[in-house]
Amino acid sequence: MIFLTPYSVDQTLIKDAVSSMGSFDHKQTLNVPSGDFFYDSWSLKEEFINTPWQKILDSIKEPIGEARIITLESGTNYYSHSDIDDRWHLSLDGNQSFLIDLEDKTMFETVQDGQWYFMNAGKLHTAANFGQVPRRQLVVRNLLKRNTLVDPITIEITKAEETFDYRYQFDHRISPWLNMANKRGYISNFSYSPDKVVLSIEKTKLDELVMLLEKSFRARTI
Repeated sequence: MIFLTPYSVDQTLIKDAVSSMGSFDHKQTLNVPSGDFFYDSWSLKEEFINTPWQKILDSIKEPIGEARIITLESGTNYYSHSDIDDRWHLSLDGNQSFLIDLEDKTMFETVQDGQWYFMNAGKLHTAANFGQVPRRQLVVRNLLKRNTLVDPITIEITKAEETFDYRYQFDHRISPWLNMANKRGYISNFSYSPDKVVLSIEKTKLDELVMLLEKSFRARTI
């Protein structure tokens, strides 16, 4: 689930960046969208231009999406989930914290080694902080592929009225498939809002996706 990349950051630069921040929000976003949220590269916020944060993000030699400093408090963890978009991870501080592959039941310690790691976020995973201090990670969205479909259909997915835990159900059943489908070129034009998901999908793959929706979600062509 986690892969070492050729990209790295000097440890001194990381310390300078963390020191320059002063205080952190729970999820501190460093950049803003320049176009489509999932497909177009993001631009650094003005307050972070010509700072250590710019140098850190520039160390990824590829276009990037949303970049956030995410704080996980001591003794806490996230619900299990998956994501349509993969992620870049750089550890800023913390100890005894882990990214956990729930499918393979494998733990990956997040250590401050100055290395960028790439995560296949389509697998069910969580993060846990067993240490005595907050854990901070710089987490960057990998941009989705703009796939050219042969016989596309555009669909809208909404939750069924009786589905109270729809986000949990979506992240467990549907996001892993969407992550795979994006990589294999089956879907495109994905967009998300709190009440619906819209995407284009190859007509031959529609039944495969609809089967995952079960009674918790509804789909219609638009």
